[in-house]
Amino acid sequence: MADPDLTRLSDAGGPAPAASRRSSLAGPSGPSRSASPPRSSRSLTSSSWLSSTDAIDHGRFEPGALFDDRYRIVGRLGKGGMGEVYRADDLKLGQQVALKFLAESVDRDPARLTQLHTEVRMARQVSHPNVCRVYDAGEYEGHTFLSMEYVDGEDLSSLIRRVGRFPQDRAIELSRQICAGLAAAHDRGVVHRDLKPANIMLDGSGKIRITDFGLAGATGEVLRAGTPGYMAPEQLSGGRVTARSDIYALGLVLYELFTGRRAFDAATMAELIAKREQADITLPTDIVRDLDSGIERVIMRCLEPDPARRPGSALGVAAALPGGDPLAAALAAGETPSPDMVAAAGAGSAMSLRTAVACAATIAVVLVAIVALYQRVLMSNVAPLPKPPAALIDRAQEIVQKLGYGDHVASTAAGFATSLDWARHIDRTMTEPRRWEQLRSTRPETYILWYRTSPIPLEPLGKEVPISGLNPPMNVSGMTLVVVDSAGRLSELLAVPQPTERSDPGSVPAHVDWTTLFDAAGLPMAAFSAVQPAWRPPVFADERMAWEGRLPERPDAVVRVEAAATAGRPVFFGITGPWTRSVRAASTTTPMFNRVLSLLSALIMPGLMLAGALLARRNVTLGRGDRRGAFRAAVAVFGLLMGAWLLGSNHVASVNGETSRFFAAIGGALFNATLVWLTYLGLEPYVRRFSPDSLIGWSRLVAGGWRDSRVGRDVAIGVLAGLAMTLVFAAHNLIPPLLGRPEPMPVLSDPSVLFSTRLALARVLAQLQNALTSAMLGVGGFVALRILLKNRWLAAATAALIYAPVVLAGMFSPGDPIIDLVSGSIIVILFVAVIVGPGLLATIATLATHFLLLRAPLTTDMSSWRASTGLVFIAVILALGVGGCYFAARPGARGASQLV
Repeated sequence: MADPDLTRLSDAGGPAPAASRRSSLAGPSGPSRSASPPRSSRSLTSSSWLSSTDAIDHGRFEPGALFDDRYRIVGRLGKGGMGEVYRADDLKLGQQVALKFLAESVDRDPARLTQLHTEVRMARQVSHPNVCRVYDAGEYEGHTFLSMEYVDGEDLSSLIRRVGRFPQDRAIELSRQICAGLAAAHDRGVVHRDLKPANIMLDGSGKIRITDFGLAGATGEVLRAGTPGYMAPEQLSGGRVTARSDIYALGLVLYELFTGRRAFDAATMAELIAKREQADITLPTDIVRDLDSGIERVIMRCLEPDPARRPGSALGVAAALPGGDPLAAALAAGETPSPDMVAAAGAGSAMSLRTAVACAATIAVVLVAIVALYQRVLMSNVAPLPKPPAALIDRAQEIVQKLGYGDHVASTAAGFATSLDWARHIDRTMTEPRRWEQLRSTRPETYILWYRTSPIPLEPLGKEVPISGLNPPMNVSGMTLVVVDSAGRLSELLAVPQPTERSDPGSVPAHVDWTTLFDAAGLPMAAFSAVQPAWRPPVFADERMAWEGRLPERPDAVVRVEAAATAGRPVFFGITGPWTRSVRAASTTTPMFNRVLSLLSALIMPGLMLAGALLARRNVTLGRGDRRGAFRAAVAVFGLLMGAWLLGSNHVASVNGETSRFFAAIGGALFNATLVWLTYLGLEPYVRRFSPDSLIGWSRLVAGGWRDSRVGRDVAIGVLAGLAMTLVFAAHNLIPPLLGRPEPMPVLSDPSVLFSTRLALARVLAQLQNALTSAMLGVGGFVALRILLKNRWLAAATAALIYAPVVLAGMFSPGDPIIDLVSGSIIVILFVAVIVGPGLLATIATLATHFLLLRAPLTTDMSSWRASTGLVFIAVILALGVGGCYFAARPGARGASQLV
């Protein structure tokens, strides 16, 4: 049997010798036929001279022959079992080409013709500088041929035989080019299935060209064909051939490139199979003593008998080789790098241990500073919250029982809320430096707990909203709403009376004991004087009363107590003051500045989503979208939203109602996931083309490398940036007093998360989803501006201007617009800097950190019942930041080696 690397098995016939001569063939091409029959060659002796050029075997076509009235033959480049390859001039286009003709003996063989057409079809799917271009297939006067790019060079097989192994640096350079070309084929779903040195050209400029896609096919097909010496074990045994089969052949090619020898040197097929089964491979370092051990590890990993243990991609092989940057090489060649190439790029991104420790320490210090600032400016740390939710609910239940509404209760609900009437009154009427000290009294109240009872299950209007104090509406007799302040005193009562009058018209209505209501409110009724009622209750009442007096906590504040009863039972109670504003009153006019910001904020993000969705169709049609990344991003969004719903307060007591809301939650999560999927497919290819370095960390995370050093580095940087943004936000309220201006209203936190740790975790998941979506849109918008403006820094400045309204809309407490603008601009600049710098994954971490801390109820009072809720948010930030620093510097998690 012939030498295995010179033998090719084909479905159409037996072994046939393959051309490994000096050739310009750089892709799937076929030999052409001459317009005139070949001249016979003469028999020569070692001492004779040719009497004429007619004695030279030129093949079927002599130099100068005109073929198909278009191609002028220059000369034959090579001959093999599949046919002949000629160099020719394309007179129509004025360029040199290579023509590949099938051998005359098989020119009409259907299997060979199919193979030739397959070569053209497969090769034309791959467009890459390291893959020989194939132009077309044709037939002329019975000669079947294909035309391809002419490469003036030599194949690696003859080069290695002629010069031996390549110097290590040059071999690394060539290896990267081979990997890039092979990866381009795999990215299009094409498996070469006959990769060997004879099918890899090195042109005159030193560039690699992969050729001969005659046996190429889609991944997963079964084909026992190829060159046995370079076939993977599964291919040799007739198993499924995948991209990892090409990786095995790549390992054999690299072995020869670095050592000058074949990994398996066998004279027969049986001997070859035996050596494969025994894994009888001489280590490259046993042949080349000074070979880099990292190169040997890569080669031997490629030659693993088990496909699952080989590198996952050719780009992973390139990234694992010492030095170099395949991503930069692709960009320099004008190519759009594939997602795998992006993931494999950026080697050497690990932090030093000293830097990682400093980063983790900085995260802890800045987080402590934010907590300290929040203790000064956060509403929940200024206005008191002395009693935990359980104590307030118990007090509300007690009030319901005393008022006679405790029977026939089928459903209850409770929650925290914020009343800003008193705070807004202070903002309007006071300018003293310490004016917000007025909020430290429990009454007038700032934080309240509402408690509802109902004779039927409570189901709010809208399947995606939770039960609140006024949703569902108070429209069923027996429903009650009790509002208590943070000390557990009655602040408001509303009860829906029976819809009919008494059955006995002559009976005397029961006397209403108003003292019970005053006692529940913690007010001495004797200190209040009866006055004319002024507030109309929201339910029917046949008796109304009102009193005026002073609050025991604030003798300077005169308040009114309004009450009403129906059929002798209290149905309404409320404590009001000059600061009180009913929720039934029309909203005041919003300032023009805020309305403009809200409008811009409402338009920018939907605009980016719409643009992404429109681009998605085009990218899917062209097959250039990262479907794996889009799918995993969509799954993440769906999982985070469903987790937030399961842990959240959006639940009802009715089985039917809960089932309906569950499916509504699935529908909403699927909608958002689909939106992210479309946006990702629409924008990601452009980000990968014009700013691929911004996707390196994200691509590695999507590929499963969550412990990768680049992933850790990006997360750590993002957490630091998010903390810096939050530090600016927290310091915002302290700047006006330094300039002699009133301090803005304390920062509002979301009181609902104080209700339980479960609700705090739900908020964490919801904000992580929000950060993921917003970061993708933000990065996509920046890249769109970069494409449009052609300048990285001009695009960054424009993005900052566009994103500013989104940040400023509702972020700060009402105060000085100039200070709001300056503080917001700093936050936007930090945000855009992360987009321009470390990229998408860091931007996600930045927004996640900022969103989580923006309204988190943090406190330095660890003895308070509120401390545990704040610790949930602190723990998540520390886990992200310190965990990122750990993986960024963890030994063995360097660069892209995780992907190989």
